[in-house]
Amino acid sequence: MSTKPLRIIFAGTPDFAAESLRALLNTEHEVIAVYTQPDKKGKRKNQMAPRPVKDLAVENNIPVFQPHSLKDEDEQLALTNLKADIMVVVAYGMLLPKAILDTPRLGCINVHGSILPRWRGAAPVERSMLEGDQETGVTIMQMDEGLDTGDMLHKVFTPISQADTAASLFERLAVIGSEALVETLTQLQNGTAQPEKQDDSLATYAAKLRKEEGQINWQEPASRIDLQIRTLSPRVAVTFKLGDEAVKLLSCEPVDQSGQPGEILPSDKKSIVVACGEGAIKITQLQLPGKKAMDAAAVLNSKREQFSPGVSLG
Repeated sequence: MSTKPLRIIFAGTPDFAAESLRALLNTEHEVIAVYTQPDKKGKRKNQMAPRPVKDLAVENNIPVFQPHSLKDEDEQLALTNLKADIMVVVAYGMLLPKAILDTPRLGCINVHGSILPRWRGAAPVERSMLEGDQETGVTIMQMDEGLDTGDMLHKVFTPISQADTAASLFERLAVIGSEALVETLTQLQNGTAQPEKQDDSLATYAAKLRKEEGQINWQEPASRIDLQIRTLSPRVAVTFKLGDEAVKLLSCEPVDQSGQPGEILPSDKKSIVVACGEGAIKITQLQLPGKKAMDAAAVLNSKREQFSPGVSLG
């Protein structure tokens, strides 16, 4: 088979995808176009949300397309006219209809943040952590019309440690995924790729994260609450009730103390320790309503009575 450089359409949006695009730009292959989500306003007024893939494409003078849907026939024709050999999809956030999947000569491949068929769906990284998986990785997959059901082309693995956060795991997966992507393209280019069917009986579904999952239940073990924060924050606010107000818990560490779940325990003057269903957590950073993130010592300087030993948090 010819080893002529591939003409690639890249589709992706966040930082996770930008790492793969950056890797492609350092190969012999030609990225002829980038597809990314339409620009959105950020949380702050008159500020645009981050757009890592688009910015990287613009920096490298790559044409950028931002359709609201790829079901539109005109958009499909525009993509067809690019005459790509392959389309690489990484956290694009938009469904590809069959007409698009069938357009490039080598089809469309996806960089997915789990070892398929485990954790098909929208939030594979967070679901693997919340489920207590000891290992995860990246699967490069030939896309079909199903939800992450296509043949697997390449898999790379990485352990999940107790020090990992979703952010640190995303960063690591982005790097190993980009390396696996380049290897897979080489295999497709020279005809040595060996597609592997997925075993549907082993499939699990990584549902989107829900706001309700961020509510702290002090009956849970301290280790579980620590995992909840490391996994969900900052994408989903992890909160507890202080009176009628919701306070964001940004970071903590389990400690060897005990008491009634939700009760603030005696500690030094710079720490806030809360009893859990098993063990306790020492809050290291939180955010009061309408305030910036603060460490425990700063909170105690202004809210000591509300966080004094014996107070019960909701």
